[in-house]
Amino acid sequence: MDLFDDIGEVEGSIIPVDSILPPELFLVPIKTRPVFPGIITPLIVPGGKFAKAVDESLKGNSFIGLVLLKDEENEKKTEENIYEYGVVAKILKKVNLPDGAVNILINTVRRFKVESFSSVEPLLIAKVNYPEEEPGASKNTIKAMMRTLLIMTRELAQNNPLFTEEMKLTMLNVNEPGKMADFVCSILNIEKEDYQSVIESVNLKDRIEKVLLYLKKEIDLVSLQREIQENIQDKIDKQQRQFFLREQLKAIQAELGQKEGKYEKKYEKFLERLKAIPADPEVIEEVEREMDKFFYTDQNTADYNVIRNYLDIMESLPWEAAPSREIDLEKARKTLDRDHYKLDDVKERILEFLAVKKLKPTEKGSILLLVGPPGVGKTSIAKSIAEAMGRKFFRFSVGGMRDEAEIKGHRRTYIGAMPGKIITALRITKEKDSVILLDEIDKLGLGMQGDPAAALLEVLDPEQNKTFRDHYLDLPFDLSSVFFIATANTLDSISRILLDRMEVINLSGYITDEKVQIFNKHLWKKVLEKNGIEPYGIQIDKKAVVSLIDHYSRESGVRGLEKQSDKLARKLALQIVKGESYPKHIEPSDVEKLLGVPKYTDDRMTKPTVPGTALGLAWTSVGGATLLIEAVFVKGKGGILLTGMIGKSMEESSSIALSYIKNLLGSEELFTEKTIHLHVPDGATPKDGPSAGITMATTILSLVLNKRIKLGFGMTGELTLTGEVLAIGGLREKIVAAKRVGVHKIIFPSDNRPQLDEIPDYVKKGMEFFPVSRFEEVAKILFEPKTIDGILKPKTEQVAAPKKTKVSPKKKAASRKKK
Repeated sequence: MDLFDDIGEVEGSIIPVDSILPPELFLVPIKTRPVFPGIITPLIVPGGKFAKAVDESLKGNSFIGLVLLKDEENEKKTEENIYEYGVVAKILKKVNLPDGAVNILINTVRRFKVESFSSVEPLLIAKVNYPEEEPGASKNTIKAMMRTLLIMTRELAQNNPLFTEEMKLTMLNVNEPGKMADFVCSILNIEKEDYQSVIESVNLKDRIEKVLLYLKKEIDLVSLQREIQENIQDKIDKQQRQFFLREQLKAIQAELGQKEGKYEKKYEKFLERLKAIPADPEVIEEVEREMDKFFYTDQNTADYNVIRNYLDIMESLPWEAAPSREIDLEKARKTLDRDHYKLDDVKERILEFLAVKKLKPTEKGSILLLVGPPGVGKTSIAKSIAEAMGRKFFRFSVGGMRDEAEIKGHRRTYIGAMPGKIITALRITKEKDSVILLDEIDKLGLGMQGDPAAALLEVLDPEQNKTFRDHYLDLPFDLSSVFFIATANTLDSISRILLDRMEVINLSGYITDEKVQIFNKHLWKKVLEKNGIEPYGIQIDKKAVVSLIDHYSRESGVRGLEKQSDKLARKLALQIVKGESYPKHIEPSDVEKLLGVPKYTDDRMTKPTVPGTALGLAWTSVGGATLLIEAVFVKGKGGILLTGMIGKSMEESSSIALSYIKNLLGSEELFTEKTIHLHVPDGATPKDGPSAGITMATTILSLVLNKRIKLGFGMTGELTLTGEVLAIGGLREKIVAAKRVGVHKIIFPSDNRPQLDEIPDYVKKGMEFFPVSRFEEVAKILFEPKTIDGILKPKTEQVAAPKKTKVSPKKKAASRKKK
């Protein structure tokens, strides 16, 4: 049967099918989209009353009405849920399916309109009429619209790969405008309501206009789809081309004996890793750009190695967020106690710092700065902190550094450019929350290449280091998880701005008892292992240890003690190797035999045995020290002559001391035609600071009176022109220095009482302290009453010699409880 054959045969004569269309039809609802007139197509009808309707129609005239459902999901009555217009179809063939449904081949003939329902149950039967097509416009208008429809349909056919040859052939054979409009609409992909509107368009002009509108939308959509496909295809073609070129490049490299692209795979994995984190888009973009340059750069060029080094460094950095770590304060305390003897106040400060970290891990806080003389354990404390926190430790010294590029790296435009120390440290530790120690930060230099201290500002500032930019990387890198610790011997040379970003923890020197404990618990075993004599079971007597400390390594820390112990062990090792007899239990006499003449004796330079001498206490970058100040009269025109590498502050202190003593004595004749030569040994060591004021005044007063002061006293305090004694710094270090040389009576400013109370009792044990607020009190302590009563009484009748201050047992107990 031909596609548009609407001829029927009745009683041997041929008549049009339209003329025999029945006035009543069995209705079958369909979903999704209607079937247009003039189409032969299969149709599956579900089992039930609609399958029965097919059977009943076949018993009669074989015509059936197809109507579109309005709402497929709605369960209301069928007669209320179908459109008014439908298409009548001739059933050509029927096939029963296993599930009760039927598959029919139909030839759609014409539109119909439902007038009323003859029956609703059990079958849906409707009375229908068949509306005639209305032109709605002149023949020329219809003809012009028809040509437009053909042109646009051909355009769609050219761009739409789903347009089959059969469709194109059918389009050429259809001449009637109405059927042409129906056919074109049937091949479009539009909404079902739009299909139904065309079904309901009996007016030919309206029908063609609607189809032209839907056709234009479809052409635009197909054009956009084609453009998207072309773009995708271009990208695929580019990727395939790059793939083939890379494969060819690998083959060429293999022929030339070069290594296969291991770097390409490595960097591709790195890029995937960055995207999975995800990293900053700027970082990912830069890596992609460098990888593109790397893949197409000749291996024999200088740029190839520059790009490869850059990508290697980027790949080795820990871009991932730091893992969460639990801080165990008990473990931290045990670690600090295991590695360090005493230093209770320092340990308490560190535990407080770690407690804050435990309560608020995201708190960036201050940078720790450990300040103290050499050899007191600053670096080992930093290592213990890292161990207690379960983090990796990295140390580098910034002492003497003069180039800011050491901190922030070199720009890649320079030959041999490398990242700075901070980025290098993270490359080595491979963890973003490492503990980094900046050693000797007080010895940073200032050179022609910039200021390293200024470069450290960005590194150590918690508000800035989240987006730290190394010059070599030139990309933001998060340093906020890094725990920075710095060490220094003194605060004087550290930039105030840099110091403001750090929390200072002071480590004072050790007294002899502390050194003995450190030696027995840590040093001696370490020295024996280091020199290979541990198996020989050599012991050392406590008196020998004290002799080693007092006579060979008199210092604030224990580094010198370790060096002398090393020397002692080397002497023993030589005796063992030679087969000579060696002491298995070292006594003090053995120490002198092995190490030679003691470097320090009971220093006579700590005892003011003649008039014009006094012992002062000083603080230096290497800890506390004692200064025996000497003064003599020489022929001259008055004034004072200073020697001993004295700084500007001490010069001013000497002038103040001389003016005050002159005023105190009230006699210029004593100083007429005489110059006071004041000397501060050791003459080769630079000395400065105001705390020697009362010592210089005491020295001058002793010289003028020609009376020596009482033995066993050390003193510190700044003096004013009116005789006031002002507070000083480094009191603990000065007390330790005095105790180290056997001086147990300390004169100090009354304003420093709070600092004295904070010093542990074991440091103050066996010491006597004399707080003073005026110099007259110092004179009453140091001179016999008969020597100075006549001098001081007229002017200072109300001033009495202060009593020595001792630590009471209750105060000791309270202090221990506090610790």
